Amino acid sequence: MAKINLLPWREALRKERQNQFYGVIGTVLVVAAAIVYVVNVSVEGAIDSQRLRNDFIVKETKVIDAKIDEIKALKETRQKLIERMELIQALQGNRPIIVRVFDEMARSVPDDLYFSSVSVKGTDVMIKGVAKSNNRVAALMRNFDQSDWFAEPALIKVQSKSEGVNEFEVSMKRVQPKAEEE
Repeated sequence: MAKINLLPWREALRKERQNQFYGVIGTVLVVAAAIVYVVNVSVEGAIDSQRLRNDFIVKETKVIDAKIDEIKALKETRQKLIERMELIQALQGNRPIIVRVFDEMARSVPDDLYFSSVSVKGTDVMIKGVAKSNNRVAALMRNFDQSDWFAEPALIKVQSKSEGVNEFEVSMKRVQPKAEEE
């Protein structure tokens, strides 16, 4: 007897292919979802890692900025101290000079002449005084002109106040004397 298959085999084959298709689609969806999840987790991890690095950099930047501010303050303090030291050294260096200037002025004063005021501003020296005669003022001018400590003496004024009393004003420059070997 011949066997005849009366079952709808084409429909069964179509149904089996359709089930396989849905299985492949389901598998692809699961794999795609897994890939998306893994990529999402790795991106989130990278973002968190970068945030930690950025926070570390911000903290270190603040620490370094504080150190920079401290260094600037220390440099300003150092500069002020250097300026003070230079000023003190200049004053210490000029201290004997003013003594020598007054000593030279005392040596240059002739008899019957005295100073009423002496002012020194930088290298400019201004002297006011009283003399018995104009000859005494001329002698004072000659003595200042011959001095190693003074230059350019100039008589500003001489006024006769009464018999034997002449008021005078002299200006000159204070200079450093040249050394012996020069």
